[in-house]
Amino acid sequence: MDAAMSLDQDAWWAVARSEEVTSEKPLSVDIGDQPVVLWRDNQGIARAMEDRCPHRRAPLSLGCVRDNGWIQCGYHGWSFDGETGRLKEIPNMKDQQRFPPVYKANAFGVTEQAGLVRVCLNPNVAAPLVAARRYDYCGTANVSLTHREYLNALYDDPSLLFSIRGVHFTSYLMAELHEEDGKLVMERSCQWAGMHWPAHFVAEFPLTLLTKTDPVTGETELLLRDDEFRSLFHAVLAPVPSARGVTAVRWRASQGARYPGVRGALLRGINPLTVFSSVNGTKLRTTKPSVSMNGEDLREAIMEGAQPSPGQTAAA
Repeated sequence: MDAAMSLDQDAWWAVARSEEVTSEKPLSVDIGDQPVVLWRDNQGIARAMEDRCPHRRAPLSLGCVRDNGWIQCGYHGWSFDGETGRLKEIPNMKDQQRFPPVYKANAFGVTEQAGLVRVCLNPNVAAPLVAARRYDYCGTANVSLTHREYLNALYDDPSLLFSIRGVHFTSYLMAELHEEDGKLVMERSCQWAGMHWPAHFVAEFPLTLLTKTDPVTGETELLLRDDEFRSLFHAVLAPVPSARGVTAVRWRASQGARYPGVRGALLRGINPLTVFSSVNGTKLRTTKPSVSMNGEDLREAIMEGAQPSPGQTAAA
């Protein structure tokens, strides 16, 4: 899904990490071509509105958060309530009765779970339930790929987008891309990085990378497992289409079961996950489309509510 395409108004997009949203300064983000402003009101609740003042269309993110939790436009000082978007105050016009309901900004739905702030452009859609878990690491990256290009790269070669210290992603799949509980699921064979003495190639794959991707938003759960299916590392990548063909990626990650030895130590301590802000253009160009060739058809089938046939998987 590219930024220029029509966005699903009912989707919940993870547009920020919890610590990025404060009452000190409004945060500007995008969902496709829709600018969004985020802040916390005086109760600490995350709020989201269209990042345009309805008066002169100035970005509200250039304004400030008032002590009462309202957001104030920096151009003419109009103040708005984050829950409803209603205009609450104009300088030198203190009587609230002067402001009819038509004077309001577009308020969006907001939910905050598991360290991520999600926004829905339709404020009437019920928020999803997300499993609560503790995350050790987090970050934000802005990548010069469209949302669709980002997901295609994730399917075909995840090493274009991120790395896990000590782990080599191979081109071989344990399970082809398929639908499972409304998600796009794939399992990729992995090896421990480094030379495999006495030969560089080995037939054994002691690790697998399981990915579960939301077909609409592309939010992806990553699970690195050993040959006994123990979870060694868990992460959530939340790619959101942004303006100018950029995809903004918020991520959080945590350690899993303790793997013994030096190899296991590579996954502990300092954050082992690196999410790239730039993509190797040469490697991207020479990467042959594989899983992504049929992934879009499968994604659309899930979104339309169709039940994929047993053979409808994305071939590697």
